[in-house]
Amino acid sequence: MKKVAFIASEGVPFIKTGGLADVVGSLPKCFNKDEFDVRVILPKYMCMKQEFKDQLQYVTHFYMDLNWRSQYVGVLQIEYDGILFYFIDNEYYLAGPKPYGNIFEDIEKFAFFSKAALSALPVIGFQPDIIHCHDWQTGLVPVYLKDRFHDGEFYRNMKSVITIHNLKFQGVWDIKTVQDVTGLPKYYFSPDKLEAYGDANYLKGGIVYADAITTVSETYAEEIKQPFYGEHLDGLMRARANSLRGIVNGIDYNEYNPETDTYIAQQYNARNFRKEKVKNKIALQQELGLEVDPGKMMIGMVSRLTDQKGFDLIAYIMDELCQDNVQLVILGTGEERYENMFRHYDWKYNGKVSAQIYYSEPMSHKVYASSDAFLMPSLFEPCGLSQLMSLRYGTVPIVRETGGLKDTVEPYNEFGNSGTGFSFTNYNAHEMLSIIRYAENIYYNKKREWNKIIDRGMAKDFSWNNSAKKYEELYRWLE
Repeated sequence: MKKVAFIASEGVPFIKTGGLADVVGSLPKCFNKDEFDVRVILPKYMCMKQEFKDQLQYVTHFYMDLNWRSQYVGVLQIEYDGILFYFIDNEYYLAGPKPYGNIFEDIEKFAFFSKAALSALPVIGFQPDIIHCHDWQTGLVPVYLKDRFHDGEFYRNMKSVITIHNLKFQGVWDIKTVQDVTGLPKYYFSPDKLEAYGDANYLKGGIVYADAITTVSETYAEEIKQPFYGEHLDGLMRARANSLRGIVNGIDYNEYNPETDTYIAQQYNARNFRKEKVKNKIALQQELGLEVDPGKMMIGMVSRLTDQKGFDLIAYIMDELCQDNVQLVILGTGEERYENMFRHYDWKYNGKVSAQIYYSEPMSHKVYASSDAFLMPSLFEPCGLSQLMSLRYGTVPIVRETGGLKDTVEPYNEFGNSGTGFSFTNYNAHEMLSIIRYAENIYYNKKREWNKIIDRGMAKDFSWNNSAKKYEELYRWLE
């Protein structure tokens, strides 16, 4: 039996700010239970939902040195969906209304959490073969593991894996402070270790010291070796290329299932979507005050409204696109200029454009189920989950060929009768517009072809089970 400890800063259903939480909460339960004992260690944030806090059971507590400070470490646990989740408790670090705050506070918070998670292992009686950490918040785990923990008999044979969910966020702060916070010797703050461009970099430390590195799609694993996507760490990614692999994220096929989804107006499946799916569109048109027309092509977007997601391209061609026979539904929050831009177009093209500038889980399901196409023109996209959800709901993705979008959406080929969506290559607004119009043409003039694209998309399997098998393979490779 192989033992694996996931250490991460968030995980569903306990705390979530992004896709990282979906991975940490959903992946562990998909491993083969006969071969793998996977447990998860998370911070016990004060802002966690009360219903979960009430269910936590006290395990133990102890005091731990963090350089010159002595800090309380409480350990609580809960079993959820057959997986044991442990929570590290310390109200000094983990109070506040949000899991992440100011970077200078987070730097100390996650140094504490990384060391506390490792220190708690012998106390809870769990000796993992592999420690799997995620993103910069746990970048110090492989560093601490190779530092003083490695001398202890308990930790000697542990291997570490770090998964990069988004290379843009690295946990960077000045060396003097980080030395003081972490208690790591000066030796660690050199250019071949934690130092990068004069500062200390948590993620870099994790990448240098981990035994294996993964990221969330095969294409993104290649892209981050190039300067454009490499966020100044491309040289390091090339140096560690032998230990780097891409494994695409999955989605929870029980939660995102048009056949059983209680949020949507009309449930449907891969057999009856031709008749039933459109009822969701009519219901959403009525709910959002759009012109009610079941035949009109609806393009959905559920996203953070940021540059990374390609909204500068959309801004450039929005007026042109609104001349077409389409409806646009946007759900999400983000940069103020994009929020206001969509509000403006909602006012200008009332009945054609609906801007829902907030986030709601039920509304996101409605958009996935009601739309005919789903637009995702990202500048970079480590994995992306929205395109997987739209495929699941028989909504045809229109994406830019980058990262996980390139790996999961096969471009439509009218001559080979293949493809599950539409894609364009260059980060160019009119290249995007022309592919949207190509999709419109197929939707309006070749309906049978359009439905076959949906058939192929709904037949794809992007559940967590596929990803779990690849992680199992990685863990065996590390032996």
